[in-house]
Amino acid sequence: MNKKLIAGNWKMNGSLVANDALVRALLAGLAEAAPVCDVALAVPAPYLAQLQSLLAGAPLALAAQDVSAHEAGAYTGEVSATMLRDFGSRYVLVGHSERRQYHAETDQVVALKAQRALAAGITPIVCVGETLAEREAGQTDAVVKRQLAAVIHLNGHCISEVVVAYEPVWAIGTGKTASPEQAQQVHAVLRAQLAAASDKAARIRLLYGGSMNATNAAELLAQPDIDGGLVGGASLKATDFLQIVAAAQSH
Repeated sequence: MNKKLIAGNWKMNGSLVANDALVRALLAGLAEAAPVCDVALAVPAPYLAQLQSLLAGAPLALAAQDVSAHEAGAYTGEVSATMLRDFGSRYVLVGHSERRQYHAETDQVVALKAQRALAAGITPIVCVGETLAEREAGQTDAVVKRQLAAVIHLNGHCISEVVVAYEPVWAIGTGKTASPEQAQQVHAVLRAQLAAASDKAARIRLLYGGSMNATNAAELLAQPDIDGGLVGGASLKATDFLQIVAAAQSH
């Protein structure tokens, strides 16, 4: 059985003062109940140095929110995987729906980013998910399989080293959540696709992302193929995030 992973995605939020207070509150809460699951925070790039310092020796891993598809060179504004590694990033999000939607990231770009992360020894959290229109058209399985297939194709046997996050686009920041049954159905599809590509598919962690909160986390995390959560808004509130971590403890 996979050790659960709860990853908080701060998105474009934070400040030096607010980050310090939030992280100290999280560390205090985690110290009271030592987590049996893995916990990570995906923070904006300017704050990686601050978090690297705050998290030194702590049971909280650092994650970046994006990585360049390029190794180095004349790519102003880009951040490479090796730079992220310098700041202690254990994970990096790739292909988040907001990157796909607002920055026109294709499946191929996402696959390249995952490859760069793996080459630098960083675990990519590969995000896949369908829009409301795609779900209503009955295309959910086809969309997530297409998105994941690009990553599998480019990364071959290394696919066993990734984490996959299913985030239905219609449930991100909307307050809507896929029901535990809806989420499990898609996770089962992804698990089967991974099993066809790797004999280590059972160890690949599949996270649910899409308005997971303190109220619904336990029910979602009880599903057989949901190995954790990619948590947005709730990760900015120490109490809520700790409750989700606690829910992961009990499964």
